[in-house]
Amino acid sequence: MDLKSNEPFWLLKNGLISSYPSLKSDEECDVLIIGGGITGSLIAHQMIKDGYQTILIDKREICNGSTSATTSMLQYEIDTPLYELIEMIGEKGAVESYKACSKSIDDLEKLTKEIKARSGFKRKQSLYFASKKKDAIWLEKEYEARRKAGFDVTWLGSEDIEEKFGFQNTYGGILSKQGASIDAFKFAHELLRFNVNKGLKVFDKTEMKSVKYLRDHNLALTMDGFNIKAKKIIYCVGYESSTMIKEHFVDLKSTFAIVSEIDTDKFKNIEHTLVWNTDNPYIYMRSTDDERLLIGGGDEDFSNPEKRDSLLNKKEKEILKNLKRIKPDYHFYTDFVWAGTFGETKDGLPYIGAHEGFKNSYFVLGFGGNGITFSVTGMEMASAFMKNETHPLSEYFKFGR
Repeated sequence: MDLKSNEPFWLLKNGLISSYPSLKSDEECDVLIIGGGITGSLIAHQMIKDGYQTILIDKREICNGSTSATTSMLQYEIDTPLYELIEMIGEKGAVESYKACSKSIDDLEKLTKEIKARSGFKRKQSLYFASKKKDAIWLEKEYEARRKAGFDVTWLGSEDIEEKFGFQNTYGGILSKQGASIDAFKFAHELLRFNVNKGLKVFDKTEMKSVKYLRDHNLALTMDGFNIKAKKIIYCVGYESSTMIKEHFVDLKSTFAIVSEIDTDKFKNIEHTLVWNTDNPYIYMRSTDDERLLIGGGDEDFSNPEKRDSLLNKKEKEILKNLKRIKPDYHFYTDFVWAGTFGETKDGLPYIGAHEGFKNSYFVLGFGGNGITFSVTGMEMASAFMKNETHPLSEYFKFGR
């Protein structure tokens, strides 16, 4: 599956950071990780930290799937509002899911310091504003749910939003203290390099053909005919899992993003803020560490890469029209346009857990707008899985829920 269009900003900005060999011999390990994006790199870090002999493979160049097309907005907010999630799965599970995403941002910051990352992690606040008058009613309900759950949030009126951020035609919104941004493409490469020095083996251009699920280990066969004997397999394959698992559990979507030319002054008012709204699909904005504005939205059902990419020009105009509504006097000078594929689940939560069709295996699938923060939570959950322990969120993130 082609998960991105040809010109994602992060790939062009960073170029070829690291190169790894393809697998050319039979191997044996404690843990085989399939998928070399941000999720795979995080799980590999945890496995090496826990002392397991670990191999990671990817059928592409490392990080050249969805990770190269991510917007890298780190939010504790899940695509399903907290008050709705409470109605769907109960207060305990909903609040704990939100808190796990919040904790993930803190954990990610610690991790960037641990490996001395230079991938631009930056603490930010988050503005979630009502784009229609009717949306302000349920958004205030959402504000109360978050406040009750203990999140540091403030309600802003439309005048406050215009004064602070220069956005017009809004109807109030939630300002959250917790948030961040990062260059996830670069960070994933940095994580892998850090752990290769600690014994991690990484092979790109290495595609899994099949797996024999045996009693106490699995035997993965690559397309080139080599075997990897692994006690456990952890699948970090993201949206491609939809082609592996028979039941329908995720809806694939295409999202579109544009990045402006560099402007050191124009984006000062949102330099420390992630921005998104209540539209369906919603628009989202952040500045980059090299002083550009990234804005995206225009989500569509994914059918095939060709159709998705043919919409790039149309979606650029649509996104800029939405920007014009809140910033009428602002002119956006486009530098990059791209599209990526993501997934929506029925409750906005990820699928992290074992699946009955895959013995000695575990899936870490961080779907939706919180893919990265869900994957950080997945580090704890995968660690518990390897020790035959149950994580408190397993019940809410499991298959068949």
